[in-house]
Amino acid sequence: MSAIDDLASLEARIGHVFADRALIELALTHISALKGEALRVRSYQRLEFLGDHVLGSVVSDMLFTAFPQAEEGELSRRLADLVREEACAEVAEDMMVGPFIRLGVGEAQSGARKRRTILADIAEAVVAAVYLDAGYEAARALVDRFWRARLEAPRRPLRDPKTVLQEWAQARGLPPPAYREVSRTGPDHAPRFVMAVELPGLERAEALGASKQDAQKAAAAAFLAREGVSEGSEA
Repeated sequence: MSAIDDLASLEARIGHVFADRALIELALTHISALKGEALRVRSYQRLEFLGDHVLGSVVSDMLFTAFPQAEEGELSRRLADLVREEACAEVAEDMMVGPFIRLGVGEAQSGARKRRTILADIAEAVVAAVYLDAGYEAARALVDRFWRARLEAPRRPLRDPKTVLQEWAQARGLPPPAYREVSRTGPDHAPRFVMAVELPGLERAEALGASKQDAQKAAAAAFLAREGVSEGSEA
């Protein structure tokens, strides 16, 4: 099967039968398959935009329920891990969308059906297509079907952002990160701390936490995010 002539098997795989088949066809259409003006609006790109936000909303809700003791920083790191390009591309592979992707001849011959960026975009576009076809609960069911196992059993453990930042700094010949209390607010029984992390020659990062340790971790995570470093990365 090299086209989108029969989508029944894909619908069975994702667990949703479309009332409007045009939506799933659009979600599977790469810009290279189109000719003429206004190409982008007739490819999956608009759906990808919507799907990114629907996916983030659903996964955030799932994480909030699944990890009731988790601080904001941990939830943010888990969310980033679950919606990153690699994870979405793996979901697209699980959905087996490859044979259904509509591509231009050149893209098809270059192996684009297995290209991570395209697969990730299509996974998000499929989420949006289901959302537009049947609403939020249908999109949530789809996300639960393909992301639940990843959420409950992360592929790799989440590392302490302070450790990752220290290793990152050491690998670049920098001294250990310095943490400094910026402010403390709230009553004694429920204080809120703002901590800053600093490294020579780099802009500091600040974050809020219920304890100094939590605020330090959140500041380190903010620093790493700004520098484009994943907490799962090696230094």
